[in-house]
Amino acid sequence: MAEDTEVSQEVSAITRAAAKQAHEGADAYFDLLKKAISSFPSGGTKLGEKLKSHAEQNVTAAQEYVTKLSEAKTIQDAIRIQTEFVQSQFASFGEQAKDLMDTYAKEAETAIKVPSP
Repeated sequence: MAEDTEVSQEVSAITRAAAKQAHEGADAYFDLLKKAISSFPSGGTKLGEKLKSHAEQNVTAAQEYVTKLSEAKTIQDAIRIQTEFVQSQFASFGEQAKDLMDTYAKEAETAIKVPSP
């Protein structure tokens, strides 16, 4: 019986260590992805900068989602976290699409203005 408890504790320690390594690896991946996005040239336009900003926000949201999901204790927690993430991403997508459309329209209007003689 004592051996079972000892083995169980060892397995638990190994599992915690593996989970910690997985979290660190995921965080490193997301951080690298955000750095890659921020270093990508935007073309010097407001639209390009907004695209980069929204991409960084989306990566951060995904990173937070992965962290929260990994902390779920039950299937109900996981479903709740998934549902909240999907709902927030739909809302974010709508806001980002509107923002990009407005920026595009302003940029296009500026680009096609012809100076009056």
